[in-house]
Amino acid sequence: MKYISTRGACPPQSFADVVLTGLASDGGLFVPETVPQIGLEEINSWRGLSYEELAFRVMAPFVAGEIPDEALKGIINEAYSGFRHRAIAPLVQTSHNEWVLELFHGPTLAFKDFALQFLGHLLDYLLEQRQQKVVVMGATSGDTGSAAIEGCRRCNNIDIFILHPHQRVSEVQRRQMTTVPGDNVHNIAVEGNFDDCQNMVKASFADQSFLPRDRQLVAVNSINWARIMAQVVYYFWAALSVGGPRQQVSFSVPTGNFGDIFAGYIAHKMGLPIKRLVIATNSNDILHRCLSANDHSRHELIHSLSPSMDIMVSSNFERLLFDLHGRQGSEIQRLMSDFNTNGSFSLDPAVLVSARELFASYRVDDGQTLNTIRAEYQASEYLLDPHSAIALEAGRQSHDDKSVPMICLATAHPAKFPEAVLKAGYPHEPPLPQHLADLFEREERFDVRPNELAAVQQLITANISA
Repeated sequence: MKYISTRGACPPQSFADVVLTGLASDGGLFVPETVPQIGLEEINSWRGLSYEELAFRVMAPFVAGEIPDEALKGIINEAYSGFRHRAIAPLVQTSHNEWVLELFHGPTLAFKDFALQFLGHLLDYLLEQRQQKVVVMGATSGDTGSAAIEGCRRCNNIDIFILHPHQRVSEVQRRQMTTVPGDNVHNIAVEGNFDDCQNMVKASFADQSFLPRDRQLVAVNSINWARIMAQVVYYFWAALSVGGPRQQVSFSVPTGNFGDIFAGYIAHKMGLPIKRLVIATNSNDILHRCLSANDHSRHELIHSLSPSMDIMVSSNFERLLFDLHGRQGSEIQRLMSDFNTNGSFSLDPAVLVSARELFASYRVDDGQTLNTIRAEYQASEYLLDPHSAIALEAGRQSHDDKSVPMICLATAHPAKFPEAVLKAGYPHEPPLPQHLADLFEREERFDVRPNELAAVQQLITANISA
């Protein structure tokens, strides 16, 4: 299996090189040269497998022999050994043919654990094989940071630096990052928004001259293909749990950077019968505007009750655009250039029609989010976090064929966002699970830096271990 860049000017790379590189040398994102095809009979034979067994079946073709099967199985088993539910990703029925897929039973209570626990163990394996040390640099709007730190903190060959927007993540999210001990763990609070943090990461990957000569950057953001690959698994898992593959299914996905829903698209390309993928956005709705009105223009960021989705530019959307444009890297280069110059681009009408064959979209503002949390709790005593509420509301608004199961992704535990839950009328702050019960008593460690690339890079350089 080789991987190519969405911008067409980077030579094909191996799986291991893609994991350790993150961003392609031409500024594009890596995608498989060909997506593995799985027949319905084989998918059907996976019914009844454990989550770990299914993960191996789904991911092994993307690794294509670069990691021995037994080693890959070991990485997978280690990745999910710390999850607090025996099913790993349980489904809860909330209405007729409507389900919530709970993706918050990992160590940091968010869906990012599925990918980042796997990525941490994968990096540990690859770096040991190569006797190499690296610097992990990532940006987070809340959940990626804690999940990445938890996945990498025990890795001897990694120094990890996570950027988050200062005072713009929830207190629980911040503390989950800043209370993790370890000389190799560094949190940087940037006086800007998530897009500022993400732009610093992209600029640093493009020019790594600030690093010592024996180090390179590794990405943990969803630009890293291994994260997408790990997330593909739970689309198969959920579909098989509600009657697939003989039964088509639809998914509603709370969407910020487009990585999670792109994993659903890859599952569809592999052969999983998916009828609809619903892009559920909050008020930062560039993807909804693009799909519904062909308006892919940068607007001012709105700070919402669902901060993990407070993103103006969805990086992984480029991966879908690459396929929609016939995998012509020159077209993606043109679109991205237009966007960087003008702050917007429009899609060819034929491309838009093609996207709408699989994708739908729906925008849910803060008021609707609170109403959904309140109404669902009153109806069934099931408590949603704001991101999961957006998925549920968008799924309901888009569930036009009740014969097809609608699976809404619950991407975070409600205890991570007590402000929203309280505003929705819940009588008290939802308690944290036992393993995080003392979170507010733990010592925090983080550095505040201005929204300046040089200041952030200087801090990183000064803290890289020997």
